[in-house]
Amino acid sequence: MAIRNVVLTVLVTFLWAICFPLIQVGLTDAPPMVFAALRAALSGVLVIVLAVGLGRPWPSGVANLGLIVATGLTFTGLGLGGMFIGGGKIPPGLATVVANTQPLIAAVLAAIFLSERLTLGVGIGLLLGFVGVLVMSVPSLLGPNSVADLQAFVWIILGAVGTAMGNVLLKALTGRADVLMVTGLQLLVGAMALAVGAQAVGTSWHIAWTSQFIASLIGLVVFGTALMTALWHYLLTQASLNRLNTFTFLTPIFGLLLGGLFFDERFGWIQAVGIGVTILAIQLVATKPSPTR
Repeated sequence: MAIRNVVLTVLVTFLWAICFPLIQVGLTDAPPMVFAALRAALSGVLVIVLAVGLGRPWPSGVANLGLIVATGLTFTGLGLGGMFIGGGKIPPGLATVVANTQPLIAAVLAAIFLSERLTLGVGIGLLLGFVGVLVMSVPSLLGPNSVADLQAFVWIILGAVGTAMGNVLLKALTGRADVLMVTGLQLLVGAMALAVGAQAVGTSWHIAWTSQFIASLIGLVVFGTALMTALWHYLLTQASLNRLNTFTFLTPIFGLLLGGLFFDERFGWIQAVGIGVTILAIQLVATKPSPTR
């Protein structure tokens, strides 16, 4: 990869890591799915306005539009939904690590939908990743809030599945439509899905527009969503998904640093072992690209 793309990829992992702390701050003033829908909608509008201003072409063709809708439902709808619902119930550092099982899930999806055989190294990585996440979560799952922590864990894993599915779909869109237009439109599709979901479960739409919430929303909209997603979509046109995912193991490291600095998070030796194994597994899978059939 070119040095410029390496720097951009590291920036993306940092922007992804700041999402969970910002979410936890903002969730005190807004319901999770409403917050997620608002974040996606504002980000989508921001990117579309930028794309129109730059004269980028609108996507055309039923197949491309179908891929964009599917990306919005998975990458943004399920991805952000799982992140917001689960992310506010466990420490942001731990949430960031759990969310970064995404490359492991993406490896399985790539084998199914992109005809990539799983090598022995990838298989070992997947097993290590599962063991690492399980070990890392034991203290929370056996603690006094075990039910809530388990639900949060499941939601974040679902969010990781949605992100992984979205990444596979985005790779299919490479070269077929403008990056900014794809980014903005799929964000709007995801926002509508989240809004419908919030309405379906009877979520209150009340938002307390405090300065804390506004700062959290701006950070998520501009940096954690619009900029991060557009950069990631661009990078998918420059390198393979496996190669880019090599860098995602930096995200939990950034997340733990942010959790320690701003949320006074402390991890025991069991969680440290689980985190270490998970990061090792992610790196192993990401650096061992599967041969295509």
